Amino acid sequence: MAHSPDRRPILLDFEKPLAELESRIIQIRELAEENEVDVSGEIRQLEERALQLRQEIFSSLSPLQRMQVARHPRRPSTLDYIQAICDEWMELHGDRGGHDDPAVVGGVA
Repeated sequence: MAHSPDRRPILLDFEKPLAELESRIIQIRELAEENEVDVSGEIRQLEERALQLRQEIFSSLSPLQRMQVARHPRRPSTLDYIQAICDEWMELHGDRGGHDDPAVVGGVA
């Protein structure tokens, strides 16, 4: 589950049950802290269920769902990795025809 620039999650349809369960875990944890109640066992069970649900969801994705994950707007791109690796990098743009293909990234470090 990725987050938009304002930090709200960008959810794919098949991620919604998992997001609801994770939200419920957070709510229970906050309520337990406010009321000073120990519900660590219940939270641990819900976290295990969330892990199991995550494995179930992502191990049985359809080709369309795999494509949605691959094209997720918050998925790191080549430029994200380059910025993390290089201090100075200049991207080269365009081809001899005057076009720029954003899918092809090249530059000088």
